[in-house]
Amino acid sequence: MSTLVETQFLAVLSASDDALEDAIDLGASLLAASAAGWPEVSRAVLALYDRTADGCWRRGWQPADVVRMVGRELGERHLAVAGDLVAAQARSYPGTGRRWTTQLRDLDATAPWWSGDDAYLTELGAREGLDRFGTAARVLELLRLIARLPAIEPLAEASFQEPVRKQPVTGEPRQLGRIRALLAKAESSEFPEEAEAFTAKAQELMTRHSIDEALIGAQEGSRHAPAACRIGVDAPYDGAKALLLDAVADANGCQAIWSSTLGFSTVVGFDSDLDAVELLYTSLLVQATATMNRAGSRYHESGRSRRTKTFRQTFLIAYADRIRERLTAAKEEAVAAADEATDNRLLPVLAARDVAVQETTERMFPTKTTHRLRGRDADGWKYGKAAADRAELGHRDKIARGEQVAEPTRP
Repeated sequence: MSTLVETQFLAVLSASDDALEDAIDLGASLLAASAAGWPEVSRAVLALYDRTADGCWRRGWQPADVVRMVGRELGERHLAVAGDLVAAQARSYPGTGRRWTTQLRDLDATAPWWSGDDAYLTELGAREGLDRFGTAARVLELLRLIARLPAIEPLAEASFQEPVRKQPVTGEPRQLGRIRALLAKAESSEFPEEAEAFTAKAQELMTRHSIDEALIGAQEGSRHAPAACRIGVDAPYDGAKALLLDAVADANGCQAIWSSTLGFSTVVGFDSDLDAVELLYTSLLVQATATMNRAGSRYHESGRSRRTKTFRQTFLIAYADRIRERLTAAKEEAVAAADEATDNRLLPVLAARDVAVQETTERMFPTKTTHRLRGRDADGWKYGKAAADRAELGHRDKIARGEQVAEPTRP
């Protein structure tokens, strides 16, 4: 049976785009009608899952990356099967770092949900409302995508490790949980003053935590090196969103490198700063999107709708440009105050962290390039700048200036 499954998988894997639909139809038909039985097909499929996923981890991918690519390329209907793959692999790869474990928790894929390997396809079909042909076709489509994912740069924290058998670490730092809760309240509040108070408090906690860690590490002679994480940058307007992420990363002592064809940015920095970037970027993007949609419900004075691609693209570019300016100003104030409070011990520590982040980024991405994004809608620029002025930031020290992924150009 494993021979039949592998043969049809290889046929689908090698099929051209023009012949892909026919290859999937033929393969799914043969698997659904197999004389060996559906339980045998199920076991063979899961064995193939293991080998295919193993190749993904060895090529630098992580669970959240794989699921994000499945949603991007195949759509939401394949996400359940992708989650199954992650769950199956989590049994063999539980010890690859805090961020890996957090991804599994967020994907709700810490354990397989089916009752046994020989029942997997039956239970998957029942859960998704598919017959055997539809179940086999979905599995073949998913496996083809995963097997064809290119090699990418392994992340500093969670590059591939040989499987180990140990209990995974659960939960997250208490301080991070408090920051997450404050930002959630800021995003949901209908009152600007209240949202500002919540976000300012969250930013205060971020700043205090980052500076404390830097000083303690320097005092104890810590040799902690920068790590890296990937953050999804989704269409539409992914270039403008990457610009916003770059601004947030830059302000938090990190560098963001956008991989436009793969739909994510890799952010390099120290661990606590990476947490801050993820949280603050998500919060600002929520605020920007909500304000952009409200602006889009109005009309230009000429009567043209603001629900246009040009308006929205320019809005987000201007928003990111202004956020960068605000964060730069906030950095100067925060760093100056902290350096004075520590008798001028802070700046050399931050400079050393800056160098470490720069060197790690250059090693991971020696051939990175810079892109330019142009805003072509005057109203979009005006409304985007105004929205950024109203965005809730609080104060955050800007530890290092990162590599700009995209440079905004005024209309």
